[in-house]
This record gives sequence, structure tokens and C-alpha cells, in this order.
Amino acid sequence: MTNVIASAKRIAFQGEPGAYANLAAREAAPHVQAIPQPTFEEAMEAVKKGDCDLCIIPVENSLIGRIADIHHLLPDSDLHIVGEHFLPIRHQLLGLKTAVLDAITDVYSQAPALAQVRGLLKQHKFAAHNWYDTAGSAKHVAELNDPKAAAIASTLAGEIYGLKVLKADVEDEHHNATRFLLMSKADARAPNVGRVVTTLLFQVKNAPASLYKALGAFATNGVNITKLESYQLGGSFNATQFYADIQGHPETPAVAAALEELRFQTARMAIMGVYPAHAYREDMP
Repeated sequence: MTNVIASAKRIAFQGEPGAYANLAAREAAPHVQAIPQPTFEEAMEAVKKGDCDLCIIPVENSLIGRIADIHHLLPDSDLHIVGEHFLPIRHQLLGLKTAVLDAITDVYSQAPALAQVRGLLKQHKFAAHNWYDTAGSAKHVAELNDPKAAAIASTLAGEIYGLKVLKADVEDEHHNATRFLLMSKADARAPNVGRVVTTLLFQVKNAPASLYKALGAFATNGVNITKLESYQLGGSFNATQFYADIQGHPETPAVAAALEELRFQTARMAIMGVYPAHAYREDMP
């Protein structure tokens, strides 16, 4: 845990109390008060305004890939990545205390969660309803007070909203996990000790072989890229920005040489964060 995380008092997350981001915040910074926010933008804005010291934002899931829109928000957030957390996702089918599994007809949850329980939905022929948030769907089911309605959400959400688990761990794949980033206003880079991840954004020049030359900076210096994603800027097909995670600290000779070469080969490059690698990375399949 970095100093900026250890000294934090409030952390913003998107969703209702009981959301998976709430669980991630509890695990990543158990000493910090978790503050719910309606949207990802508002969670980031709470940090920018100083209402919270940190925010925790999901960026990718092992089953469905990257979380929509997050990578468009990161470059303009004026925040820095100070940590990461991997949360195994264990979906619960939650219903009223009086509900029984065989009587359930309708299931509510956020679209990514529904996509991760297709087997359950197909097996029981449930009607799936997209809701704005997993914990919000549990809250909605409690308010409906309908024994035929259920939600896909966390155990914590069930506890908060007075629901019981009708069927446990209903995710299609049990290696399901979501990666979260912890972000702060402070550019608090981790020291060059142990396993470190460096996250950066770069925009390639609009010229032949520009991406090949940019990636060559890492290849020639023996730096491993663990994640690379591209997306268009401002709706233009001529402006592509790349998000990359690399292994290593910018102060190590190999990474320093790679970044120097990358700056020469790109139109724009910025380091978003330098932070300790989470232990989950060692157990990845």
C-alpha cells in the first residue's frame, strides 16, 4: 500500500452501497470511508474537488474485457493512478426473504453482470432486465417487494437491502475478476522496489509504421507490455491513442530507455501512474 493510500480518509466509488466497487474499496483500503457516487465522472470529480482523497474505478473484467468509456475518461481526469486492485466477482441471485428459486421469473442487474450469468438465465428461462447498477438492482428488488423478482449482485448488497441468496456464485466462469484502479490528485509514484506497473498513454504520429516504431521502443529494450488498447480521439479516424501497462519502473535503465525512444516516436506521451503490482497478477491463469 502506497503512502497516499495509507493516509487517505475517503474514497469515492461508482454505484449504490453494496456495489462491487464498494467491496473493492473495502479490500484495497479497509481503513478508508467509502463514498458512493452516481457515475464514474462524479467519482473522479469528488477527488478533483477535494471531497475525497481517492477514487476506485473499474477498468477491465476478465470475461467481458474493458469497461466502456473508462479509457476516454482517464486522460482528462487530471488524476494519477496510485494503485490497483483485483476483485474476484462472485455473483449471487438475491431475492426477498419469502422468495423461492422456482418461483422467480424476472432478474435485474447491470448489463455486464447479466452478461456474466448467461447460463443461469438460460437454464431457468428468466426474463433479464438491465439496471443501472448491481447494488441498485438489489435495492430495486427490495423496493418492488415481489417474490417473483430477483437481482444479480454481491453478498454485501444482499445484506444491505435485506435480501437472501437464492443461488450462490452463479457466474458462468469462476475465474471472473475485475481490475480496479485507485486514483489520486497527487502524482505519488511508487519507489523502484519490487514488482511495479507503469501505465501510460501515447498518441502515434499519423505516418506509415508509426505504431510499429513506437512498440519497437519496448521490444528493443526488453520491456514487457502487459496491456495495450487503442481508441479513437474525438471521433477522428486519424487520431488514435493507446493505453498501455508495462512491467517495470521508469527509473530502471531498460524502462527509461524505452520511454525516451517512445517520446521520440509519438506525437504525445504521458505517464498516468507508477504503482505496485497487485499480488493477484502472480496467480493469473
